[in-house]
Amino acid sequence: MEIAIDLHIHSALSPCAEDDMTPNNIVNMALLKRLDAISITDHNGCDNIEAVIKAADDRIIVVPGIEVQTREEVHLLCYFNEVDKLLDFEDIIKDKLPNIKNDPKVIGNQLIIDEKDEIVGERQYMLISSIDMSLDQVLDEVQKREGAVVPAHIDRSSYSIISQLGFIPENLGIGMLEISQNNNKHFMDLPNDRMLFSSDAHYLWQILERESFLTVDHLSISQIVNTLKHSR
Repeated sequence: MEIAIDLHIHSALSPCAEDDMTPNNIVNMALLKRLDAISITDHNGCDNIEAVIKAADDRIIVVPGIEVQTREEVHLLCYFNEVDKLLDFEDIIKDKLPNIKNDPKVIGNQLIIDEKDEIVGERQYMLISSIDMSLDQVLDEVQKREGAVVPAHIDRSSYSIISQLGFIPENLGIGMLEISQNNNKHFMDLPNDRMLFSSDAHYLWQILERESFLTVDHLSISQIVNTLKHSR
């Protein structure tokens, strides 16, 4: 079956996202756009993922995710079958973040929001930084937790695996690659089953319509993550 997806959405935890990217606003916009599955992939953090899952209830699939910026300044989308595995992975990320306090007036707010869209906290240290882990180290930690890694927006001129390394190493064992909202679907002449088209939404209106699809055996988080790991 084909499912409509948007697996790269930022909540108000990401300082580059609008403060109205709250759990209920994201879920309701995704439902209005008739999506089957979404993922919240905040920069180097996942404080809002459980609130989004609670807000979604059983109305839409929410894949536990995070967007990591490696030592090489490569952005990687990391997806997991279970929230506990994501949180376990995030514990490592927290220890590898630089000790730089966030300045909301300059960088933006890093809001922690509950399932009722109430602000319950704020991350104090800047999330949009490179962590002290290489691309290979991130891959290894995600794979230990049976997760999937998708290099983000590979057609962008910054923070992509190609812009930073100049190529995609063949030994990474990665199933899919993400194409950005630039919609450059012919980038590198990739086959359709290796391309993940996402919004990288920082505003509610950027969340995709039913325009990006993934072929799965059935609609579940495990099926989505497994498909991302192993393109057909």
